[in-house]
Amino acid sequence: MSTSFTEHFDQHGAWRRAFALRLKLLSEWLRDHELLDAAVEERLRRLEHQIRSDRVMVAFVAEFSRGKSELINAIFFAEYGRRIMPASAGRTTMCPTELGYDAAVAPCLRLLPVETRLDSMSLADWRMAPEKWTRINLDVDDPEQLSQAMEKVAEVRRVTRDEARALGFWDDDIPENNPPVDSRGMVEVPRWRHALINIPHPLLKQGLVILDTPGLNAIGAEPELTVNLIPQAHAVVFILAADTGVTRSDLAIWREHLITESDSNDTRVVVLNKIDTLWDGINTPEQVQAQIERQCRTSAEILGVEEDQVIPVSAQKGLLAKVTDDAALLRASCLQDLEDKLGLDMLGRRQQILRAAVAGSIADLQAEAIRIISIRRRDFSEQKMELKGLSGKNASVIRHMHSRIEIEQQEFNTSGAKIQAIRSVHLKLLRDVFDLLGSKALKAELNGLNQLLRQPGLKLGVRKAYAETFAKLHENLEKASRLSGEIQTMLQGAFRQLNTEHGFSLQAPREPDMKRYRKDLKLVERSHSQYLGIGNTLKLAQPEFADRLVRALSTRLRVVYESALGEVELWNKSAAAQLDVQLRERRRNFGRRIEAIERIQAAASGLAERISEIEAQEVSLQNIDTKLLDLTRPMLAVAMESPDDHRAVLQTA
Repeated sequence: MSTSFTEHFDQHGAWRRAFALRLKLLSEWLRDHELLDAAVEERLRRLEHQIRSDRVMVAFVAEFSRGKSELINAIFFAEYGRRIMPASAGRTTMCPTELGYDAAVAPCLRLLPVETRLDSMSLADWRMAPEKWTRINLDVDDPEQLSQAMEKVAEVRRVTRDEARALGFWDDDIPENNPPVDSRGMVEVPRWRHALINIPHPLLKQGLVILDTPGLNAIGAEPELTVNLIPQAHAVVFILAADTGVTRSDLAIWREHLITESDSNDTRVVVLNKIDTLWDGINTPEQVQAQIERQCRTSAEILGVEEDQVIPVSAQKGLLAKVTDDAALLRASCLQDLEDKLGLDMLGRRQQILRAAVAGSIADLQAEAIRIISIRRRDFSEQKMELKGLSGKNASVIRHMHSRIEIEQQEFNTSGAKIQAIRSVHLKLLRDVFDLLGSKALKAELNGLNQLLRQPGLKLGVRKAYAETFAKLHENLEKASRLSGEIQTMLQGAFRQLNTEHGFSLQAPREPDMKRYRKDLKLVERSHSQYLGIGNTLKLAQPEFADRLVRALSTRLRVVYESALGEVELWNKSAAAQLDVQLRERRRNFGRRIEAIERIQAAASGLAERISEIEAQEVSLQNIDTKLLDLTRPMLAVAMESPDDHRAVLQTA
């Protein structure tokens, strides 16, 4: 049977592991040959961390009773021979559930009580307080225990309407979305706010994260889910039921939570689930297929997506087919078509992004190491020419050469003040960039919006305040970009001057690309704008909801700003490390030249011996240069090749 998504993800994991090993070997080799300066080491560390910790999140989103949990079981857990995620009739997943793997944590299910919504901490903050979660250890070798534990995510509790209102599950102004009231005046709400499942599933161990979301009412009550987790997912699987098509609540989820202005929807897949409900035994297979195609076409038109983005599936029959090893039933379920879509399109796009980033970093590392090798090669060449010029000269000429080298060394040492002045100007400009991107600046810009959102009652001016806040945030990033450009121009001029005066080969590193972060900022702005329309005016009037929205916004913006700041810091370190390396190499060169002259003065045969040593060092340096290319070229090739044709290369890793 085809398991294309699993196979594709396995290949991606194998590529990441092999590449991380190559990076480790490269790092050790660079260190052994003194080619690993502070910036190169930092770049290697970040790159290795990026490769090893890369996560691919697939979010499954649907209204209740669309077969979402069954679809997760069919794609990811069929090898257990039974359902793992609860998938019985009615409501099953009552709280957002993340499935992933952290080797530092034993297999377990962690559940965050729903009452934490009343606290001021964000969901991201609660993740850092594991003692506040209810923990259930999991036995991954016992499918029965595993399945029973997973049923906890479906637990509910009964509360008063006031409690439900405070928790975000009751809205007096939208009564049609409220849960039913029982004879005692109580309503049913989820027992848990969020669930984290940590199990060593093969795909989860390789970096896959599955996000299973509840229905419309629960999604809308948790802004951090809809403005942070879902928008950052690398693929979103939106599930409909084949017998009903796009219902009103389905359309509400799609419009309110899955599409935003200018969104191409390339990362969205629509699943028309439960096609087996159309297998009625009366219509011919051709008639059934025509019904399915009509539903796919109609769903695509309503949602505004291409028809090939709507995949008809029977998750229940697909799971049964995998468990019973029924190839014919698996083909009829069309589950393989969905796996192909996820594996080849969604995961393939993620691989391309990661590979492009890796290729760029390896090219930068290669260029920096080659620059250091070139400095040493030039120094050896100058020393050899200098020593050959002494051939046949008397002792007084050799003494004069010794004195001249010492004078050059003294003059070079006095230039330290100029180099220090360059560093001072550079750091002063950088401090201005750090101030623009630091946490204090972000907090200050958000302060006005936060205060407005946290005010009780209707917030009719919130859209204007929101636009003004993001205009300031965009302006800060633009200022940081302009300052970076000024620093880059200053570095280029200073490096040219040092190259001319001291024969350096300094080259200003590539300046930070702030366009990325301006784009990220626009995505955050768009993902929050859906809450500012007239339809959400009443919801925003609820202090608890507004407070959760503020915390979700702050969390996501902090990630954008911290990422931009990290890139600026690496840029600064690259410039400083390059200067440090060339200063060190020049001082080492003076030491070698003086040592050579002193050895020649001490023994008549010293001149020829020293020239031979330098020539041997030149040969060794050429070997190092060749080895560097041997190590980095295959890494560049593996980074840039198609995700489907790297298996042969991996076998030689």
